[in-house]
Amino acid sequence: MTMEIKETDLYDPIYNYFTDLGYKVNGEVKSIDVTAVKDDELIVIELKKVLNMKLLIQGTKGQRLTDRVYLAIERPKKMFSRQWKDKLYLIRRLELGLIFVSFKGNKPLVQVVYHPKPFDRNQSKRLSSKKKNNIIAEIEGRYGNFNVGGSTKTKLMTAYKENSIHIACCLEKYGNLSPKQLRELGTGDKTTSILYNNFYDWFTKIDRGIYGISPKGIEAIKQYKELADYYYNLLPKDEA
Repeated sequence: MTMEIKETDLYDPIYNYFTDLGYKVNGEVKSIDVTAVKDDELIVIELKKVLNMKLLIQGTKGQRLTDRVYLAIERPKKMFSRQWKDKLYLIRRLELGLIFVSFKGNKPLVQVVYHPKPFDRNQSKRLSSKKKNNIIAEIEGRYGNFNVGGSTKTKLMTAYKENSIHIACCLEKYGNLSPKQLRELGTGDKTTSILYNNFYDWFTKIDRGIYGISPKGIEAIKQYKELADYYYNLLPKDEA
């Protein structure tokens, strides 16, 4: 039977770790879970079984006293989810350190995941410049605002889907066409890849380089009538 780990079980491994590094370590000092002092340096360590909002608040309050603040938690069993990666980003963004305590094996193991250090916002923005450009391109690629902010578990309108609807409208009105003919009608540079990948199953390949609209494509035009009407109005009036 596995013994349940308590928050207080984290104390001894943390105490031993910082003591071995030459710090004077104390527990529960003025509402701080653990302090470690060497010369004039003060380290604050806040303990919790799991990473939660209360622990983050404790950590940021500790930053009033010192830049050397660590959050110490029991090593999580699942650490590869998107949610967990977001939590790690938040810890770095808050300039906090993170310590795992593992209770597997003969004795607890302390692992410093992050040391507290300044967060470089400008570098973060530079690394995210491609994502920013993709967001701007997505916004510019949309005709309308068909999504409700905060929606989850619902199908969203994207620039890719709008582009696909534009192509479907062209094929429905003019019949089978080549990617070049569709681009001449204004469907854009992604026309060939949209037809080839056929993500929504809205198109059919009639012949080499010639595509038509499928029954699902016809239904999509009906489903997104407002958007389809917009693209129909963009099409030349004198096309045969």
